[in-house]
Amino acid sequence: MRKKRGFTLLEVLVAMTILVGGIVVVASAWSGNFLRIRKATLYNNVALLLERKTTELTAKFTGKPLSEVIDEDGDFGSELPQYRWTFTTKEFEMPDLTPILIGKDTGPKDDMFLGFIKQTQEFISKSIKEGTVTVFVKSGKKEVPFAVTTYFIDYTQELSLPGMPGGAGGGALGGGAKKPGGG
Repeated sequence: MRKKRGFTLLEVLVAMTILVGGIVVVASAWSGNFLRIRKATLYNNVALLLERKTTELTAKFTGKPLSEVIDEDGDFGSELPQYRWTFTTKEFEMPDLTPILIGKDTGPKDDMFLGFIKQTQEFISKSIKEGTVTVFVKSGKKEVPFAVTTYFIDYTQELSLPGMPGGAGGGALGGGAKKPGGG
């Protein structure tokens, strides 16, 4: 009699264990990749929506007085119901640069230079308004915010410096003097 050639039960169980292990590894890698693709798609959509809304608001408020740059909110329509946006503004606060510009070892402080620094900081603070666009994404029961900040600049602000022609305090032309040739 001939012996039948085949696999023993133990060999079949070992092969099945290896096969199941391979399937589990491939399935978890596929699942991880699927989650990464979903996350990348979400981040891409948010980046595009932030760019779109920031561009719209910049076009809307460019060239207008800073007092007209106001808070707004809205959504992206029925095509993107899971997304909404807000635009919040606040006055720009210029940090005090006096300690950096004067230093500790400079001897007596120059009042004119300190006045110049203070007026420049006030001018910059009045000339700039900070605006933050936030896109919210509904993810299950919570909303996840993504934000970008931009600055609106009023180029029509007058810089008035003491000791300079046309500045406060008169300068070389004297207090209240008019510029030669009119004005």
